Amino acid sequence: MIHRAIKAFRQYNKMTQAEVAQKLSISKSYLSEIESGKKTISIDLLEKIAEMYDMPVSSLIFFSETMNSKDAKVSEKFRGFVSSKVLSALEWVIERDSKEKAVI
Repeated sequence: MIHRAIKAFRQYNKMTQAEVAQKLSISKSYLSEIESGKKTISIDLLEKIAEMYDMPVSSLIFFSETMNSKDAKVSEKFRGFVSSKVLSALEWVIERDSKEKAVI
């Protein structure tokens, strides 16, 4: 789900893929593949993205983090459910804002 979070943060910040790719010194097509989940992202690139949005890396990976420990207090299924709902809500706000601007 990290790819959805990266895309949502970009859209929330009203940036195009071209703008983000340029700031990160990567190609737009590579960013597109990351956002679609076709490519995995390196920790170095995650750090650059987090720095660009002035946020900790943990905020970006929160949505896709998995719990490998059997002693975990929150199940992976529950964490996945919650993070999916948070991302869906963020995507809904972005879509709603886009539609409102198109009407104006």
